Amino acid sequence: MSDTPAIEIRGAVKHFGSLSALAGVDLEIRPGEFFGLLGPNGAGKTTLISSMAGLQRLSSGSIRVMGHDVVEDYREARRALGVVPQELVFDPFFSVREMLRIQSGYFGLRRNDDWIDELLVSLDLMPKAETNMRQLSGGMKRRVLVAQALVHRPPVIVLDEPTAGVDVELRQTLWQFIRKLNADGHTIVLTTHYLEEAEELCGRIAMLKAGRVIALDSTVNILGRVSQHTLKLRVSDMNSLPDSLAPLGARLEDSVLRFPLETHARVEGILAAVREAGAVITEVEIAKPDLEHAFVEIMRGEGL
Repeated sequence: MSDTPAIEIRGAVKHFGSLSALAGVDLEIRPGEFFGLLGPNGAGKTTLISSMAGLQRLSSGSIRVMGHDVVEDYREARRALGVVPQELVFDPFFSVREMLRIQSGYFGLRRNDDWIDELLVSLDLMPKAETNMRQLSGGMKRRVLVAQALVHRPPVIVLDEPTAGVDVELRQTLWQFIRKLNADGHTIVLTTHYLEEAEELCGRIAMLKAGRVIALDSTVNILGRVSQHTLKLRVSDMNSLPDSLAPLGARLEDSVLRFPLETHARVEGILAAVREAGAVITEVEIAKPDLEHAFVEIMRGEGL
């Protein structure tokens, strides 16, 4: 495998007027990685991806895709990259197959029908191949966006919230196909709010906050930073967190109380305190550390 990074980002800064969307991002993604780029809304993920794709220029710094600078060597950098955007952007006047042939033409690929057919089959789009884009459901349109990003067989694939608002069947079909591409040597960069997906799929993760990388490590090591379990109690008759539970480290989210659990010996005391606060407990769960927990803790602690 080549020593050239799949993506190399050095000192990436992007200003929109007085707003700093990227505040000096340094990141290197190796060929063949399945890499997670996580962060809350407004962290700079989409700005970074748009800069990778050459859709906007950095205020300062540089980005290279497979060794090609996205500004100075735009044509080769773009050829090496396939991006699946968040937005459902499509031309309503063409069928699915016509869209993919047009996209092939952008990259100078004249005889690409065999690969187009493989994409249509792999993404379960063949029954819709001759259907006009505007007649497709949202989930089907998203499948077409994935096929468009892959039509020129790029070595690096960026998936920006690819499963947002789609059904379970599509999610499974998509991940099966993307896993195969990764196994075949493609570099995958994933942004997602479904942290269980990132935990399952990504070997390494970067977390962004306010335009900066505040955590960068293997998924295993990031999970290892949060060693404690969590006691989750679904409760009724509780609209706000009682003051008496705050010293126990409690958080209340959507009628679920969460407590950090250093030892199981704390469970009995926590249950008693919750009952004393007047809540009715309807469900009890002791959860192992997961990426969602680690994400929340790292965002709070600025990298821990």
